[in-house]
Amino acid sequence: MSATTQHRNILLAILGFITVVVLMGLIGFFALGRDPELIQGQVEVSEYRVSSKVPGRILEIRVKEGDFVKAGDTLAIIDAPEVRAKMKQAEGAEAGAAAMEQMAQNGARKEQVQGAFQMLQKAKAGLEIAEKSYNRVQRLYDEGVMSAQKRDEAFANYKAMQATVEAAQSQYDMAVNGARQEEKMAAQAQLNRAKGAVQEVNSYIGETVQLAQMDGEVSSIYPKVGELVGTGSPIMTISMMQDLWGSFNVREDQLKGMQVGDEVTAYVPAFDKEVKLKVYYMKDQGSYAVWKATKANGQFDLKTFEVKARPLETIEGLRPGMSLIIR
Repeated sequence: MSATTQHRNILLAILGFITVVVLMGLIGFFALGRDPELIQGQVEVSEYRVSSKVPGRILEIRVKEGDFVKAGDTLAIIDAPEVRAKMKQAEGAEAGAAAMEQMAQNGARKEQVQGAFQMLQKAKAGLEIAEKSYNRVQRLYDEGVMSAQKRDEAFANYKAMQATVEAAQSQYDMAVNGARQEEKMAAQAQLNRAKGAVQEVNSYIGETVQLAQMDGEVSSIYPKVGELVGTGSPIMTISMMQDLWGSFNVREDQLKGMQVGDEVTAYVPAFDKEVKLKVYYMKDQGSYAVWKATKANGQFDLKTFEVKARPLETIEGLRPGMSLIIR
């Protein structure tokens, strides 16, 4: 066999192999078609964190992870001796303010009122004597047997006793009437302030017993019994299992006209079944990290949207973190 014939045979074999490969590819493309594009998401759940307004030491934790709790159930107890000490101080201040307010309202004691009354009677008696003495001296002065100096001294004593009676009367009236209206108002304000301090400390004492705010499942517990927690430190997380939804990151060329209110079908691998979801939230991610650059081939950049959808019916056993597939 000549070299030319051998080379021609090799070339024909190569061309035949390439033809077979191309034909097989075309047959596979048209016969099988392309795999459908998948959008994968996962189940999310609403949560709230349990935390305290006061620092303290964890005295007791009454639930375990995985427990279902109802609103009002006791979750944890915190030991806060500083708050109890503040309560004693606030109660003492309230008692003192209440006593001052009562004293302002009641006025002087009866012994003080009686003493002021006696001083008034004494001053009146002195005025009566001074008046008689002055009148007697005045008659003697008119008859010419008493000097003007003596008459002036008697008159001055008479006026002094009048002023003494007026002062004693004022003291007696003040003892009977009690404190001024402004003093009573100030005492009442101090009492209200002390009561407010007691109420404030009471609210802090209430924070030492942590209660469930809503029904849910205990998903995480952070501190151990005996550990210290600060103000606002999370103690545990409660998942509200009645509020589940699916969360998807969808490139905008995959939206295919999807809008809020649309219904979509998602496959749940954990149950090997499909569920109906209703879209209630759509928002672009707003970050270049989730853009798909296509300008290199003459097209445009594609952004990614966060899409949330809720199941149309309750699905028993659906848990946060389970996958959801939209074809």
